[in-house]
Amino acid sequence: MGGTETVRRLGGGGPKSAPRDEDAQAYRKSAPLPMLLQPYSGPQRALPKVTPAALRRFAETPVARRAINVIKDRIASLDWQVRLKRQIRPETVEDLDRKLLALRGALEAPNASDSFRSLLEQVLEDTLVGGFGAIEMELTGDPLRPFSLWAVDGATIEINPKWDGSPGSARFAQRTGLSGAGGQVPLADDELMYLRMNPRTHTPFGLGPLEVAFETLNSLLGAHRFAGKLASNAVMGYALWMNETTPAEQDRLLRWWQDEMEGTGRVPILSTEQKPEVLRFASGTDADLRLSWQQFLIRMVANAFGLPPMVLGLEQDVNQSTAQALADELFRSAVAPLARLVCEHITRDLFGKRLGWPEFEFMFNDLEAPDEMETVTIQTQLLAAGVLTVNEVRAMRGLGALPQSEIATTTEEEAAVRRET
Repeated sequence: MGGTETVRRLGGGGPKSAPRDEDAQAYRKSAPLPMLLQPYSGPQRALPKVTPAALRRFAETPVARRAINVIKDRIASLDWQVRLKRQIRPETVEDLDRKLLALRGALEAPNASDSFRSLLEQVLEDTLVGGFGAIEMELTGDPLRPFSLWAVDGATIEINPKWDGSPGSARFAQRTGLSGAGGQVPLADDELMYLRMNPRTHTPFGLGPLEVAFETLNSLLGAHRFAGKLASNAVMGYALWMNETTPAEQDRLLRWWQDEMEGTGRVPILSTEQKPEVLRFASGTDADLRLSWQQFLIRMVANAFGLPPMVLGLEQDVNQSTAQALADELFRSAVAPLARLVCEHITRDLFGKRLGWPEFEFMFNDLEAPDEMETVTIQTQLLAAGVLTVNEVRAMRGLGALPQSEIATTTEEEAAVRRET
């Protein structure tokens, strides 16, 4: 693994900083923006077909960007909370209020430049593009801000297939692109949070939705380019055939057309022994643009991301009765699974492994139902049936617990209202 001070001395392995003193502070080991450190390679360099660079170029196209943003922005804007796990009793946790406040504060400002949302958006972007979202976790020693987090370029992370299972041993390494000892930064299992979508047994790497849609997006871009050239008249779909004319007569007709007719809007008048014939190479309608083929490809992209096609602009088969059902499908099939994956990694890797506080968990609020009124109705019915208590409902909504006296007063008032009605 190498000593911490040795890693700090590696070129590009992190910001150079003074040794730790009375000011508790965490120091980053991974390199920010490692792609900028790699030497220039000419166009003759052979690259695999699916590379992180190619995936990220596809992620900047309109359809792929829309699919990524629909999921990423929805998760990043969710309200969240830090709470005790259900089986943990509050009286068994020492300094409960201080720890909850410290966890909340550290997540809201994970490092000097990021908020929780900006950090999460970077990680979700890499997770959706290549299935390799990564966050470096370092302890600060400050009881009020116990850890710092940094988003890491997941495409530069390598996984050790011979990892022995110990949290403190090297499981990951970051390739910085530098030569010598600074070209690789080892990271222990409890120093890096690595999010994998679609984990599989034959490879340690995940599979992102954009990788699944790679070939489809390639075909879609080709169809867009063809349709754009055709629509802008860059490709002519017809030709004029003049029978039994000499080359000189053809050149004269061409110059006359370019000089006198083209772009003027005047009606051309031809006087020839034989009527010219127009040879059409295409039908001259919207069918030449292959719009139906492009719509099919957009549906395949939506399938790869688990989205209903309407969110990518295909609305011809959507009506008022199906729109809400498709919106619910979007939340449950695309947003909720990835949001739960983030929750599980923060709870297990950050709170449990790195910090050593396994009694806490991270949770996004309202993951069960995207409709606020539906959530309120369910919680009210469970509260009336005695399945949940007032404080349990407040905890589900990210609110603090009420004193027992206020709970008793609220219960008596609700009972009086029910008796009057």
